[in-house]
Amino acid sequence: MTSTDTITPQSVGDADALSAIRRYAAFSDGDHGGNPAGVMIADRLPDVDEMQSLAVRVGYSETVFAAPERDGTWRVRYFSPEAEIPFCGHATIALGAALAETVGAGTFPLRLNAAEITVEAAVDDTGARAALRSPPTRSAPAADALVAETLSLLSLSDSDLDPRLPPAIAEAGATHLVLALASHEALQKMSYNFTRGRDLMLTWDLGTICLVHATGGTEFAARNLFASHGVYEDPATGAAAGAFSGYLRDLGWPHSGRIVIRQGEEMGFPSIIKVGIPSLAGSPVIVSGRARSIRPD
Repeated sequence: MTSTDTITPQSVGDADALSAIRRYAAFSDGDHGGNPAGVMIADRLPDVDEMQSLAVRVGYSETVFAAPERDGTWRVRYFSPEAEIPFCGHATIALGAALAETVGAGTFPLRLNAAEITVEAAVDDTGARAALRSPPTRSAPAADALVAETLSLLSLSDSDLDPRLPPAIAEAGATHLVLALASHEALQKMSYNFTRGRDLMLTWDLGTICLVHATGGTEFAARNLFASHGVYEDPATGAAAGAFSGYLRDLGWPHSGRIVIRQGEEMGFPSIIKVGIPSLAGSPVIVSGRARSIRPD
């Protein structure tokens, strides 16, 4: 297949479908780090069972599937190795890179299961860059019981929290618990029992638990627990970054319209997520970063 080909999954064998999946590390720091995602661009989406099977075989935290519709929109669905998810930021950045390489630079309308977003992408001598326009954002205080359970899970106490950023449920296409830690050391020492964390996240219907530390007024370090879908920790989480940015706006945090989040350093996958924050409450935010191609072994 050439770089501009798409496939009709129903017409090819499983091995061909797997080989048609492109691989990118989204939000990479230059030629390093980032969060791996699989991308399939097809004439038509495979059936659900095949998409789920392919996501398992790719083995990344998410694989995204996209097919063109007659109105110029791309129908998009996201799968972790365990289940379909409503939205994935890093896989959308990876999809933008793949579309820029196969279709050309531009802004692509995407229709998700429960939202409509866009991704703008281009490729130059330094690689691919993409920016997604998120679903609308909203946030609310987190329940005391959830906060207490999560602090216990992480072997933390109330004194470890940053009082300037109270615990919250933040949404932008998926639901996240935001816990801001007062020290970078507490963030770096993060550990938890995976089974217990998975049970907590499924009980409270959380996409991720987003731990952040304010390293500057508009700069943050982050770690994300993704046990709800079988992943101990995510090296770069665009969906959580978008939701967190909406939370900052709701809180009145002085962001000057833009923040930078660094994630994945403790995992050896340094990642940089940039978010543009319009002033209108609840409006989508712009999550951007680089995407580098990964060659399969």
